[in-house]
Amino acid sequence: MNPKLDFIWTRRSVRTFTPEPVAEADIQSMLKAAMAAPSACCRDPWAFIVLRQAPARKAVAACLPNGGFLADAPLGIIVCGYQKRAHAESLSYLLQDCSAAIENILLAANALGLGSCWLGIHPREERIAALHEALDFPCDCLPVGAIAIGHPASCPDPRMRFDADKVYDGDAILKP
Repeated sequence: MNPKLDFIWTRRSVRTFTPEPVAEADIQSMLKAAMAAPSACCRDPWAFIVLRQAPARKAVAACLPNGGFLADAPLGIIVCGYQKRAHAESLSYLLQDCSAAIENILLAANALGLGSCWLGIHPREERIAALHEALDFPCDCLPVGAIAIGHPASCPDPRMRFDADKVYDGDAILKP
């Protein structure tokens, strides 16, 4: 494996964190990394809700059936999007753009020595509704995913999931 890509190979989902807070400079770096993600026609339809305080993280965790550990993380970020801002006002482009931003946050967190875990929100209508009930943010702002972030209590071993059976040679399957 190419060591230049270690920040990718070593990125793992982390669900237990130390109580040490995440530095504001690291939060800003992760948000800048998120907004460096590709976006269809550079429309940047995303918005970010930063959950610095425990009550906000607990309220969000209560909305996510598998997200209880978010309550104990020192930081949470909800990545949302505005469909009207997306290329062609397309939900599909909004989801792709926001997913790219989420992945950039996950990779940036790892590069900064932090742990993180992506929690799915969209397309679960009950989760979207619960978040709109718990937080006062615009109704046309679609929460796509949440990320729990902090200093990891333990570091899972890197793993490789490459599977050559999932790779096709486009030249070999080109129709005549």
